[in-house]
Amino acid sequence: MRVTLIQGGGVGYDLVPAVRHILDKAGVRIDFDEHLAGGEAMAKGLDPLPRAMLDSIRQNGLALKTKLLPSPETPHVNYNVVLRRELGQFASVRPLKNLRGLPARFQNVDMLVVRELTEDLYAAIEHQIVPGVVQSIKVVTEAACRRFFRFAFDWAQVAGRKTIHCVHKANILKLADGLFLEAFRSVAKDYPQLQTKEIIVDNCCMQMVAKPQQFDVLVMGNLYGDIVSDLGAGVVGGISATAGINVGDGVKIFETFHGGSHAEIGADRANPLPLLLPALDLLEMTGQKETAARILRAVETVLTEGRVRTADLGGSATTRAMADAVVAAC
Repeated sequence: MRVTLIQGGGVGYDLVPAVRHILDKAGVRIDFDEHLAGGEAMAKGLDPLPRAMLDSIRQNGLALKTKLLPSPETPHVNYNVVLRRELGQFASVRPLKNLRGLPARFQNVDMLVVRELTEDLYAAIEHQIVPGVVQSIKVVTEAACRRFFRFAFDWAQVAGRKTIHCVHKANILKLADGLFLEAFRSVAKDYPQLQTKEIIVDNCCMQMVAKPQQFDVLVMGNLYGDIVSDLGAGVVGGISATAGINVGDGVKIFETFHGGSHAEIGADRANPLPLLLPALDLLEMTGQKETAARILRAVETVLTEGRVRTADLGGSATTRAMADAVVAAC
């Protein structure tokens, strides 16, 4: 299996070898085609999104990605978002599930947050009408909504899920979120085996911090999805229990949302789990479920024993030491 490996710099330089070490020792054979991207690539005089990398992603259809760090020359540019747009990715799936041994506000949580990526306020269409007055335009189209919901229902069905909540604010945004909600209802008719529910976004947030176990699949637009997925991460234990899968036609990128410079986090100090979990999702989706489950059990053993933890987990272990502990537990 050939997979594009996207290196964004900073702690990514620690996460990648740690995760590759775990996969290799677990018997996983992946031919990684590694590319440098983002601000780190620019610092070395390269294109932030090299053409060879984009071609590799499109050809392989699968990628494992660290967080792309910004460039001092273009601090306002988020290359993670630019990459999604360049590849035409239209949906993000965030599995939110407890890990045994990881402290969390709630237990027995197992939900999917599915987020539309192309529209909403994140289309970033803004202009200044007059000095002191700025207008941001929320874009919602029926075509994009239908594509997104068909994807979300298909994913939920394959994943064996039972219930889908559509998260919206149609009580206030009657046209924009109203269209989003109507598209949800229309597509739902083709999936009678899945139970559908609707929930206003502010109530959704309240319910998530009161009884998150009630949710199975949550589907929503770009802005709400960004907020709710991070809220959900906090519910299940933070960065150690989060991963993401960004999807476009023929392309899936499995990525970590955690990253930073060595100046911020320290060299060989980062928690390897934020990149390991998306790597395990990649294994599951490519028919290696038993291997993924074995590595996950090892992760939970390390977390439960509590002897080897990185600083964010209350310990002092290095990135490599935690990776070695997971290998020993496999």
